[in-house]
Amino acid sequence: MKRFIMLISFLAHLFHGKAQRTDYSKYPVYKGNDLGLTYTPKWSLFKIWAPTATTAEIINYSDGTGGKEINRAQMKKEENGAWSVLAKTDMKGTFYTFRVNINGKWLEEVPDPYAKATGVNGKRAAVVDLKETNPLGWEKDTSPGFSNKTDAIIYELHVRDASISATSGIKHKGKFLGLTETGTKNPAGLATGLDHLKELGITHVHLLPVYDYNSVDETQPDTKYNWGYDPLNYNVPEGSYSTNPYDGLTRIKEFKQLVKTFHENGLRVVMDVVYNHTALTATSNFNQLVLGYYYRQTKDGKFSDATACGNETASERPMFRKFMLESMKYWVEEYHIDGFRVDLMGVHDIETMNLVSKELHKIKPDILIYGEGWTAGASPLPDSMRALKANAHKLDRIAVFSDDIRDGIKGSVFEHEDKGFASGKPTMEETIKFGIVASCKHPQVDYSKVNYSKAAYAKVPSQTVSYAECHDNHVLWDKLAISAKEATEAERIEMHKLALSIVLTSQGISFLHAGTEFLRSKKGVENSYESPDSINAIDWGLKSGNKEVFEFIKALIKLRKDHPAFRMMEADKIKKFISFDNEMPAGIISYSINGLANKDKWKTIRVIFNGTGKVQKLSTSGTWNYAIRNNKFSADENEYSVPVLELAPYSCTVLYQR
Repeated sequence: MKRFIMLISFLAHLFHGKAQRTDYSKYPVYKGNDLGLTYTPKWSLFKIWAPTATTAEIINYSDGTGGKEINRAQMKKEENGAWSVLAKTDMKGTFYTFRVNINGKWLEEVPDPYAKATGVNGKRAAVVDLKETNPLGWEKDTSPGFSNKTDAIIYELHVRDASISATSGIKHKGKFLGLTETGTKNPAGLATGLDHLKELGITHVHLLPVYDYNSVDETQPDTKYNWGYDPLNYNVPEGSYSTNPYDGLTRIKEFKQLVKTFHENGLRVVMDVVYNHTALTATSNFNQLVLGYYYRQTKDGKFSDATACGNETASERPMFRKFMLESMKYWVEEYHIDGFRVDLMGVHDIETMNLVSKELHKIKPDILIYGEGWTAGASPLPDSMRALKANAHKLDRIAVFSDDIRDGIKGSVFEHEDKGFASGKPTMEETIKFGIVASCKHPQVDYSKVNYSKAAYAKVPSQTVSYAECHDNHVLWDKLAISAKEATEAERIEMHKLALSIVLTSQGISFLHAGTEFLRSKKGVENSYESPDSINAIDWGLKSGNKEVFEFIKALIKLRKDHPAFRMMEADKIKKFISFDNEMPAGIISYSINGLANKDKWKTIRVIFNGTGKVQKLSTSGTWNYAIRNNKFSADENEYSVPVLELAPYSCTVLYQR
């Protein structure tokens, strides 16, 4: 008998492991918008979706971890797979989990995926009154003015990195509140933190994950570092960035204070969101309520892994699509978020991404949505259905990162010693030109010579994010040190300035990694996602040591903001008003922008990049003003007739006619 029971148990396990036998399309779809907790002072309604459960229960606790179980109640089965329980008392200040019974087995206790507040380390959901989390004046909070998506200049920043260094002069180190402080300075008296962001002139601050992630112990936030790309509770701010991770209210209120302060200082807030995978797989909040449903499976029934993180979510299934949409809407409506960077967006299906964009634009017409148009592995969902870079033209008001211009500028991120245009690599001209026109069609770009994409993929320039670096791989300064190690430091500084000149004068959306404006280094560490503060902390002393570079990047940002010719919104205008000079020497790119393109105050703008290590000479005609001369901004407003332009090695020159 024992052997028979063991055999039945094994076959049942085998059946559930072979996920291809489960037709998830037949699972009921819950249409209501009340999953999770609905709180009032008189009653609280708790609701989950668990269509395969035979029994479900809620467990209430007095504390977010440990403590006493104060109640356990059976939940009532409702239509379309939902379960609910109504508590007719004020539950505020308590914590709760759910567990379900499937095929005679009780699964683990978990907060439901819709939890909006938790106790320490996100193990139990918390009952809070969200009205009590609003900072003073929250009802009057408004986002700064923002007209066109190509006006965006994005600055990617990790909350802890921004303030943890002793050089930051910030009191609340590593916390949300650290970025709300004003008047902070480095040892030389230069602005840091929030004041620095304002001084630099960027429009959007892209925060690396600030939802509740799994890898950092919130009770000891200084013992382990992580970027946060391991989601635990999607709708809850990360507790290690709060001053009290045990209290469900504190982290919410402090993150709202950050958003409000940024808005008051002319900065918009972009959240980095990771809906493509979860930190946990079999034991995740999703899987412990509905086995298998929220994840894609391979033909042999295993969890598919296009993310290289152990699983990939199934955005095409109605209930994950619903979750993803409602989660993003929640961050916009409750936290006043201004945009989303979607991690490994190529994992998600196009239909879901377009639905998300449509609904979010209804709430906030000027919202910014962009993501990585690739995956980290193969997916069972066909390429034609996924939000890949090649499918950008199928996306609705969603941008993709251009790895073409990124690696064209500095060299392949996968080949550490590979150079790019800015560090002297030949044959990169067409790739840079492709980036200059924001991946749109242009008759003067030879697509056969572009490094990765052999055809235009953007239907409008706002679908391309131009960048040279981000948190992944080596930061620009370290990449140059590795790939151009034969160059002097002075030469690498010019390469660095040239690289960011290309980013900030190209069409599309500009994107900068925090600290690049003063040559931030991570001491050669390639992917510092779990490296200590000694690697990741922003050294604000570099702002003093590299002040000339900072002033140059600041001026580049101002140039871009002052001149709409660099921010065209239509592909046809790019085709019509940007003209590349033919028959340039190898390593030289020269092009003109007709100021009529976007009603610019300059009649004609000429941009010239010298990506070689030698002085180059170009003939020119007419009279011109210098805006930038060999990586230096010019305050001289006199016109010059310069028959021959001398271009310094690794330099950007910008000329204009009034």
